[in-house]
Amino acid sequence: MSNSTKLVINCATGTREEIPLTQAEIDEREVMATEAEAQRLVDEQAKADAEALRQSGIDKLIALGLTEAEALALVGA
Repeated sequence: MSNSTKLVINCATGTREEIPLTQAEIDEREVMATEAEAQRLVDEQAKADAEALRQSGIDKLIALGLTEAEALALVGA
C-alpha cells in the first residue's frame, strides 16, 4: 500500500487534492481490514451454526413421524 492516497475535497471551493496516506493511516486501514475479515468469519460461522440447528430440528421432527413437508411447514420454510 505504499502508493495509497486519499482524496480531500474542499466543499467551499470545490477543489480536490490527492494526498498520500501517512504510515499511521495505512496501519489503521490494515487493522480495520483485519477486523472486518474477522467479523465476516464470525458472521459466516453464526449463519452456518443457525442453519445446522434448523436442519437438526427438521431432522428430529421427521424422526418423530412428521413428513418433510410438515416439518418444513412448522419451521417456516
